[in-house]
Amino acid sequence: MQKPKLVSRKYLFTFILVTTLFALWGFANDITNPMVAAFQTLMELSAAKASMVQFAFYGGYATMAIPAALFIRRYSYKKGVMLGLALYATGAFLFIPAASMQSFTFFCLSLYVLTFGLAFLETTANPFILSLGDKATSTQRLNLSQAFNPMGSLCGMAVASFVVLPQLISDRRDAAGKIIFSSLSEAEKADIRLHDLDVIRNPYVAIGCVVVVMLLVFAFSKMPKTESEERKAVGETHTTKETLSNLWHNVVYREGVFTQMFYVAAQIMTWTFIIQYADYLGIDKATAQRYNIVAMVLFLCSRFIATFLMRFVNTRLLLSCFAVGAGLCAAGAIAIVGITGLYCLVGISFFMSLMFPTIYGIALEDVDSRDTSLGAAFLVMAIVGGAIMPPLQGLIIDQHVILGHPAVNVSFILPFICFVVIFTYGLRAYRRMRA
Repeated sequence: MQKPKLVSRKYLFTFILVTTLFALWGFANDITNPMVAAFQTLMELSAAKASMVQFAFYGGYATMAIPAALFIRRYSYKKGVMLGLALYATGAFLFIPAASMQSFTFFCLSLYVLTFGLAFLETTANPFILSLGDKATSTQRLNLSQAFNPMGSLCGMAVASFVVLPQLISDRRDAAGKIIFSSLSEAEKADIRLHDLDVIRNPYVAIGCVVVVMLLVFAFSKMPKTESEERKAVGETHTTKETLSNLWHNVVYREGVFTQMFYVAAQIMTWTFIIQYADYLGIDKATAQRYNIVAMVLFLCSRFIATFLMRFVNTRLLLSCFAVGAGLCAAGAIAIVGITGLYCLVGISFFMSLMFPTIYGIALEDVDSRDTSLGAAFLVMAIVGGAIMPPLQGLIIDQHVILGHPAVNVSFILPFICFVVIFTYGLRAYRRMRA
């Protein structure tokens, strides 16, 4: 029997166009992560307060995911993408007044609006990709599209590492490796703040311009109708109440939403606080961000490896195996004080690579196509885990030392717990499939 194609010719152009969106939100995600450490120094904040950047960023997903799904159910995937791109650009351009006002709160608000757009894009693009072909290859197809997300992430990290962070005057250090910004006069700090906030602003304005171009491309491109849109056209739809009931009674889906929340939390904590981990070892922010770039390269390479392995290994079993690998690396980051612990922290990214799209695909695999858009919304809403847990990790890091062990090391117990949850979900889903 011939295996179904990953992407048929009639969907190829749409598949490529929608896949570019994955890179766009990857850029926003990973230029933002190192800004937590930058704002911590520049605005003289605690690690917990600085992590409110992530609370605002991922809180936007939680706020807008359900409205995005309801919009898509009423209109179309194409219109959902266009509104998402418009909101993305608006949030990016809000960095201009935020930098002028030198307001940390305004920066958080700008990110909050920007992620309204990302919520629309993720709620739209993920199920759209799943629908562009045979259901048997849907999870593999989504993993392929998601492989382009870390490409955008690498661009964001590269801009942060080689353009933004090296230009930050606030991160300059003395001969002992200590930041000198806190010892300066208020007048000197004000001048540095003005310069550094402009440096932080510029890449967001640039990506806002790119997003406007993409909005125009989508506006003039013809999109094929998906199965759910064709059913809607002939009146074969579920009410919102029926959809919610169907989703709630689907155990694999329900547990998938819960697990996705823990995965996103683990990802954001791992990539956000790698700079603080390196800082404890006396490594400056720009150099520390290069470790993040190495982590993302591993993540990208592993995404393609995982997509290939899915041809031979059950996706649920592969998810559990990768969760074990991530958990072991997290344990190393906790227990080992020194550069080896940092290497373990970087290594987590290799094993995280397949987790988001695989959890997503498994959760939606047996969901009726009429329920997919709202089902996708709850999985995107689960990104709220990235808003809730980083501030908790920041609170742990602010303790400096816990039972004689560096608090920054101890803080990675939170990602470790997340990987235990992911392992359990993969194993339970595998056993249900075999039953």
